[in-house]
Amino acid sequence: MWLRLAALAVFAVVPCAFAQDRSPAPLSLDDALMRVSDTHPTLRLLAAERPALEARARAAALKPPLTLGVDLENALGTGQTRAFDAAELTVSLSGVLERGGKLEARRALAQANLDALAPRRETARLDLLAEVARRYQAIVAAQREEAIARLDIDQRQRAVQAARARLRAGASPESVLLTAQAQLAQAELDRDRARQADRAARLALAVLWGKREADFAAVSGRLDRLPALESFDALAQLLERTPELAEVAGQARVQEAQLRLARSEGQADLQWQLGVRRLQDTDDTALVAGLSLPLGSARRAAPGIRAAQADLAQNALQRDAVLLQLHATLAEAHGRYLTARLEVQRLDDEVLPRLQQAERAAEQAWRAGATSYLEWAQLQGQRVTALRRQLDAAVQAQTALIELQRLTGQPLVAARAPQEPTP
Repeated sequence: MWLRLAALAVFAVVPCAFAQDRSPAPLSLDDALMRVSDTHPTLRLLAAERPALEARARAAALKPPLTLGVDLENALGTGQTRAFDAAELTVSLSGVLERGGKLEARRALAQANLDALAPRRETARLDLLAEVARRYQAIVAAQREEAIARLDIDQRQRAVQAARARLRAGASPESVLLTAQAQLAQAELDRDRARQADRAARLALAVLWGKREADFAAVSGRLDRLPALESFDALAQLLERTPELAEVAGQARVQEAQLRLARSEGQADLQWQLGVRRLQDTDDTALVAGLSLPLGSARRAAPGIRAAQADLAQNALQRDAVLLQLHATLAEAHGRYLTARLEVQRLDDEVLPRLQQAERAAEQAWRAGATSYLEWAQLQGQRVTALRRQLDAAVQAQTALIELQRLTGQPLVAARAPQEPTP
């Protein structure tokens, strides 16, 4: 199943238990993912939003406050109301009786905003881990490119030595030696370029966990470990659980809560007041009570309700658009992976072994004087070209696989695999 497949995806990490003499140990993809997950500010920023949302949820659960009022009347006037001779003092307590389920609607909205944080964080986490995998892949590709360049240097050095020996024996002209030396220089240039690309790629990965220079020397991985995929239909079913759709669903719950709150505003709140008044003339006290109800609440709430309904309707269209885009991206990545995987396997099984045998046979024939140097040099170049073509196809396949895992919401896990010699 896909969960088992995900455990085999991205890169086959080479174990380091047998390499005690190496220092420092290569950085594994697991280590890189862990470093970024623990330190990257994007994930920490999303986590820091939770206390604020929780505080807003607690505030939304509060009922309207009671109000203590003191009113002084008929004081500091003229005539009979001069000074406090006719003053009347009223002490009252007032409040609001919420109607229409406003308290529950506020609670639901606050909780929906809190629940929407989880899929947002998961989407950001998968995007970030996919970026880590892509940058890690760039390092592995640069190291593989350097290995191919070293192989090219080795075979070009053999050609230079053989050309020099034949020149001394008078069996070939000096132009053959010069051509072999030029091709050796080109192979050395390819090696140096790969080393520079490796340094740049290592720095690009290290900055994701806050380093200004790479704190590791090498990575451990194989690009040509490409597992078989499930069918497109099987992978498409996983899209229903992708964090991107969960994020849209979370937004829908927020908008539903907003609609509920907007509808609750259509029922006016009942304001009440209860107090005691002291009558100065008779030195008596009397009860004071009052009720008030705002008018026109339904009319004022109607625009907000229509806006909330429109937002909720747009969310359904947004989900359809996101799902369609996910299916299109999944189809493209799935097809690209299958094509690149086929190319890697066919080159490994059919092309490269024959080119290697042909190159060795051409070397023996040239040393024996049975063929030209040009034929041998062409076979050397064809072998290196095939290796680089295989590397390009493996990079394309791994890039597609990373995208497939990001789309389906599966974790990017590095699997343990035995080390195999590189050509």
